[in-house]
Order: sequence, then C-alpha cells, then structure tokens
Amino acid sequence: MHTHPADDAAAAPPGPHTHRFGPFGRALHAASKALAALGGLAFVALVAMSLISIVGRKLAAMPVPGDMEVLMMVAAAASAAFFAFCHLEGGDVKVDFFTAHARPGVIHGLDALGSLLVGLFGALIAWRTGVGAAALREAGETSAILGWPVWVAQAAMVPGFVLMAAAGLYMCGLHLRAARSGGEVRP
Repeated sequence: MHTHPADDAAAAPPGPHTHRFGPFGRALHAASKALAALGGLAFVALVAMSLISIVGRKLAAMPVPGDMEVLMMVAAAASAAFFAFCHLEGGDVKVDFFTAHARPGVIHGLDALGSLLVGLFGALIAWRTGVGAAALREAGETSAILGWPVWVAQAAMVPGFVLMAAAGLYMCGLHLRAARSGGEVRP
C-alpha cells in the first residue's frame, strides 16, 4: 500500500527539533476543537432543519417558520467556530509557490508573520463583533419573522474570534521558535 509522504511525516515520531504545543497550546487546541465540533453540530442541525422545511414547503405548504432567519443567524456563529482549530492544525490556505525551495527558517518566519496577522485580525474582529452585538442589544433589534434578538447571534460569534486571535498569536510564537532553532511545528 502506497502512502503520501505527508502521511508518513505525520505518522513518524517527532524528531529532536519538533516544536510541540505546551500546556497552554494543548488547552487552546482542546477548546478550539470543542468549539469546532459544536459548529459542526450546528451545521448538521441546519441541514436537517432546511431539509424538513423544503420537504414541508413542497409537500404540505408548511415550511419551518423563519427558516431563513435561523439559517443566517446560526450559520454565522457556526462559521466563526472553525477558524481557531483550522489555524492550529495548519489547515488554512497557504500559497507556497514562491517558498517551495526556501529554507525552513524562512518558511517558519513567514508562517509566524501570517499567524501574527491571523491573531491581530481575530482580535480586531472579536472586538468589533462584540461592540456590534452590544449596539444591537441596546437598539433592541429583532428578526422579522421569529422576533429573535439579533444581538445573540452576533455575540455567539465572539468566542470563535477570540480563540482565533489566541491561536494566531500562539502559533506566531511557536513558528518564531522553530525559525530560530529549526524543526517542525506540530500540535
């Protein structure tokens, strides 16, 4: 059976210069994984609700009331739940055409810069989303059909962005250490 070289590297025991997550990183990884799992469950529930609504609309002219409102509100919060876990796992999009033959230290330096930007962006979005949720709460804005408070959906995005900020800053530090001493970064 032939395996992909990346699969072999992932299965291989860590080398002497493998930079593993410390206690904070492991806790951050566990929290991010749990939040991503909740986001996944939310999307599964949205698919089920949408299916029930579509079938109900077609067969009995009885869709789920406010299905589009529920979809928009829950999908926004669920989407924010994946960013931190994706970044900690190295699953975000990288264009490595120009760095394919660069030294590992250079690649780790660029990954550190990218992670710093992810961290700063996550912090900015968490802050502004929180401020926006507070303004919506103060205004008392509700959804048109169900009358749900809109601020709740926006506030539900904040934990995902806070974890994204923490993940970006943590990975920045880990990649900076790897840039100085060599090796690889693994959860």
